[in-house]
Amino acid sequence: MMTNSSNYDNKHPIDAVIPWVDGNDSQHYAKMLPYLEDKNQLKSENFRTRFDHVNEIKFAIDSILKFAPFIRTIYLVTDNQIPDFLKTYDDASPYDKVKLIDHKVIFAGYEEYLPTFNNRPIDTCLHRIPELAEHFIYLNDDVFIINKVRPEDFFKNGYPVLRGKWTTFEEDKFKTKFKKPKVGHKTAQQLAAKKLGFKNYYRFRHTPHPLRKSTFETYFKNNEDAFIENIRHKFRNANQFTPQGLANHIEIKNNTCFLKNNLQLLYIRSYKKPLLWYKFKLQVKSKSKLFLGLQSLDKCPEPTLRCILNWLEHRMA
Repeated sequence: MMTNSSNYDNKHPIDAVIPWVDGNDSQHYAKMLPYLEDKNQLKSENFRTRFDHVNEIKFAIDSILKFAPFIRTIYLVTDNQIPDFLKTYDDASPYDKVKLIDHKVIFAGYEEYLPTFNNRPIDTCLHRIPELAEHFIYLNDDVFIINKVRPEDFFKNGYPVLRGKWTTFEEDKFKTKFKKPKVGHKTAQQLAAKKLGFKNYYRFRHTPHPLRKSTFETYFKNNEDAFIENIRHKFRNANQFTPQGLANHIEIKNNTCFLKNNLQLLYIRSYKKPLLWYKFKLQVKSKSKLFLGLQSLDKCPEPTLRCILNWLEHRMA
């Protein structure tokens, strides 16, 4: 049993990986347009929210640097884009841990499937980052570490700590049995579980996800058809599974993980409540949590957005 972080770092270096897109970039719009059957989708708020941002990525990276200093390298995976705050830093910058990785690098040998505007192909190829550590943590750009964490919060004895809970497949629930199935994040998680023969699934939420590179390498070496199916769609498709869900269920099946039902997460996905409610959540409830998830922050009304961004700035300072 490892007793401290330095021992853990020496035996199992840990990297962080964050996919990111600047959906406000006009060149990104232009690149996407030829592949859209319905051009009006670009005006849809529900469609745009997957790409639009309010500079959350800076706070996500700052949160790793402040509260997870054991992270070796932070890989930021983009489509030939650079966040503004990284364009001017020098070698003495705190961002010297950050390394930009272009889609062309992780899709090497499969460039025919680029460009892609779909997070699932990108996530499926993340394990192909050159020099990526065997142990890495996947984070969305709207997930933040808000209190001090240790390597053991993510990996124990080299095995990932999976936060979630066992859940019944949607088609097996009486309340949804007779409804038209929705194709979304939960569906993609369930598809991953079904691929591995599970009768229910271990549902993960909006937390950082500890993953092992070899888990992906072994599976896709033996199941290249699943790899191709998951990377070939430029936009989300019902046949796609979540790579994180796939890795989680492989680890569970092999008994190479630890399950933790305490998410240690403060998660905000709606911005319709009074401003005081968000202040209470951030100033009080956050003290007992390790992670903060802010879904679709681009939809947040200006007063609430200002409050949240100010809190993030002070928290990460």
